[in-house]
Amino acid sequence: MSEKNDEQMIDEIGLEQNFLGSVEAGKSLPTEELPEHPMPASIAAQLVQHHRLNEAKANQNLATFCTTQMEPEADKLMTDALNTNAIDKSEYPKTAAMENYCVSMLAHLWGIPKGKKMYKDFIGTSTVGSSEGCMLGGLSLLLSWKHRAEKAGFDTKDLHHHLPNLVIMSGYQVVWEKFCTYWNVELRQVPIDQNHMSMDMDHVMDYVDENTIGIVGIQGITYTGAVDDIQKLDRLVSEYNKTAVLPIRIHVDSAFGGLFAPFVDGFKPWDFRLKNVVSINVSGHKYGMVYPGIGWIVWRNNSEDLLPKEMRFSVPYLGSSVDSIAINFSHSGAHIVGQYHNFVRFGYKGYEAIMNNVRKVSLRITEELKKFGIFEILNDGSQLPINCWKLADDAKVDWTLYDLEGELAKYGWQVPAYPLPKNREDTTISRIVVRPSMTMTILDDFMEDLKMAIHNLNKEHGNNELEYNIPSAADATTVSN
Repeated sequence: MSEKNDEQMIDEIGLEQNFLGSVEAGKSLPTEELPEHPMPASIAAQLVQHHRLNEAKANQNLATFCTTQMEPEADKLMTDALNTNAIDKSEYPKTAAMENYCVSMLAHLWGIPKGKKMYKDFIGTSTVGSSEGCMLGGLSLLLSWKHRAEKAGFDTKDLHHHLPNLVIMSGYQVVWEKFCTYWNVELRQVPIDQNHMSMDMDHVMDYVDENTIGIVGIQGITYTGAVDDIQKLDRLVSEYNKTAVLPIRIHVDSAFGGLFAPFVDGFKPWDFRLKNVVSINVSGHKYGMVYPGIGWIVWRNNSEDLLPKEMRFSVPYLGSSVDSIAINFSHSGAHIVGQYHNFVRFGYKGYEAIMNNVRKVSLRITEELKKFGIFEILNDGSQLPINCWKLADDAKVDWTLYDLEGELAKYGWQVPAYPLPKNREDTTISRIVVRPSMTMTILDDFMEDLKMAIHNLNKEHGNNELEYNIPSAADATTVSN
């Protein structure tokens, strides 16, 4: 009688669906070539889940702006919509309709008067993240500038004299650098300095000339959580346009501020209430509270002067046609469904309550950080819920914020340390992004671990204990247990 191999024995005793007893659990996951044979779906799923074990826990990831959890009802809706293709508007007309509803809601949230209608009065589209929205906003500035320049008699092919440029503060998201590289636009950066953590309005217009396609105002600077004074920028642009050969326009990159600022107080007008703001982008997967993969852009009117005809591609929809604007191609409609669900689910008052709780948590972080006496607060969360700090110049510690980042990671917390942009790159800061899912309970847990992390660093580096509330070694053991 021939001996049976391991796989035959496992099959006979019915372990093929038993993860721990499976052949696959005793092998490394394939990483370079397709495996020769299939495996049960449940086993494959558990192996992939095991591969992800050391990724950040959602509620301990204080580095990301992106949504990491949604309600079960939203999860179900998005799962059911994963098999749709958002780009096929005629095949999935309800998804296309929900996309239009979301654009309209955002437009009115950002100052488009009531009664104005999508396509008739204004226009917009969903995007894959707000980076695509930035690309579309920049491209519409570029092409509309070219049309105006050619009407004014410019030879726009003469790049020696008419190389288009875009003005933005130096703390921009990398997508703007990509846009300028892809479309041969000069990127003019208004530098930050000790007194200007956002766009320097005293000098921004020094960077503008007849080849400027537009200025990007940032409603939420990723590095610091500061905001550009877009209201003042609008006044400066209005004054410039009085005598300009080619009037300029403003695009607002509100990737994370655009779905926070409308629901809380303390913000000057920054949106379509300002006449020179022609387009705005936002990430639905940040404070819109949808999983990563959704963004939006809206133009204040539907004229070809703002959104040139080269960017409009007619597609069939409900027996007629509409303009397709997005750069992306086939992608699931699940994120559009998720965004529409959130807008319907929470409404204005729901978002207002959520964002005000977010602000409370952010302000509390500042209060707690100040108690240590070793940090200088750079952004206190009183506007956007981003907390940034540096080690105070007189802090009597021998460790760095990079050391603190590593120590906090031992407790599972992701709190990045990094240098500020050009001109202040010698300053290292730490940052916490307070997202809607961060409750006071989570913050309390974090603060306990922050105290422990600082205690450990002081002990490791031989610093004398400072006068803030750091647990003793005995207390540390009690807390960790």
